[in-house]
Amino acid sequence: MKYNTIAALAAISTPAMVSAASGTLKVLTINVGGDGNGVTGDKTINAQTIGTRIAENKYDVVNMQSDFTHHDSIYQTDDHAHRTTASSDGLNTMSSMPFTDFRRVKWNKCSNAEGGDCDTPKGFTFMRTRLADGVYIDMYNLQTDGGMEADDTAARADNIVQLSEYIKTWSGGNAVMVFGDTNSLFSRGGDNIRILEDDNGMSDAWFSLVRKDDASADVSCKNPSGTLKCELGDKVFSRGSSVLTLDANAFEYVGKTFAGTGNILTDRDPVQVSLTWTQSETLRQSDIFGTSLGQSWFNDAPQMATKSNRPKASKITLYGNERVDKVSVTLDDETLFEHGGNGGDMKEITLAADEYWTTIDICQATGESNNRIVYVKATTTGEQWVEVGRTSTSCQKYSAPNGFQIVGFVGQVGDEIDQLGVVYGLR
Repeated sequence: MKYNTIAALAAISTPAMVSAASGTLKVLTINVGGDGNGVTGDKTINAQTIGTRIAENKYDVVNMQSDFTHHDSIYQTDDHAHRTTASSDGLNTMSSMPFTDFRRVKWNKCSNAEGGDCDTPKGFTFMRTRLADGVYIDMYNLQTDGGMEADDTAARADNIVQLSEYIKTWSGGNAVMVFGDTNSLFSRGGDNIRILEDDNGMSDAWFSLVRKDDASADVSCKNPSGTLKCELGDKVFSRGSSVLTLDANAFEYVGKTFAGTGNILTDRDPVQVSLTWTQSETLRQSDIFGTSLGQSWFNDAPQMATKSNRPKASKITLYGNERVDKVSVTLDDETLFEHGGNGGDMKEITLAADEYWTTIDICQATGESNNRIVYVKATTTGEQWVEVGRTSTSCQKYSAPNGFQIVGFVGQVGDEIDQLGVVYGLR
């Protein structure tokens, strides 16, 4: 991943120059099962060669499907710093960037009408990948039901709906990428892959860059493919957010890259997509701290993005005792952002008209089954502060960048605060 910082004046009345980070991403989705469609040779050597080619091409993130029997051989020759451990669902990810909140989710429905889709716990994976300070993309890997009988088609459609609903719940307000084996075609009437566009605001790189949103003239893909015009079920969807612009700018089938000595290594072309990302100049977020065991995700950035003015915190209210039960901020335009449960003692401060909230200290429990947030302290430019909970040995301090202030929250919540970060808006 290439990464740089662009100094930009966000607005005429901004009190200081602010920095907007930007960079590039190169991702790959690849089915590494290595069965059928012309794949020959020793499978262990093929898998090692796949790992070598992945490392040589310096992909930032690689999503693999059907990664079952030769997983260790791929990892043996790959050099990514962050990798998932093998699982019976065959879904694994290799990343040059750290990720958190990793989960495996099984499909609600499957079908063995054609093929053995119910023989393994197929589904999707979720991870929150950190590109830079406060810059995250929620990344999903998947492999849907692959058959073409009526029960297979119904199961696959249900798979896509399940994924779409999960994105709504756990990636609300976030930049998102979905790349993997959808087994779905825009050109096939029975598939519902457009749900990810219509309901989740995402764009598929092949459909938008190659076919310009027109899949009516589909042709069959060879292996390797000699044209980008043909369509595979391997897709790379993406969307940006209120705090991050994310755009795909290049799409490639790279079957020729993944070829051994005189033979192909995969049963169809792997898909490579290049993207650019840029932080917003007016709205940012901090890193996220805490546990991933909350019952729901929250993000105040989308609501802040709708405001044409620059509201500031007028009141900060915290609830807690031995833990942090709820966090709340009231803005001077009467917007209220609050998240958490109903317990805890209330503590609050009221800010002056020229006073801004700029710093938050957060601590999580250590050595417990659920290392939830147990301490929060909010500090203002007027040297006021409010705190609840108890400190621990695992703490983080987040401070607003020059020209910014704290105006909202991101994180996970149940009966208390499990994970927490903050949203920064211009002063």
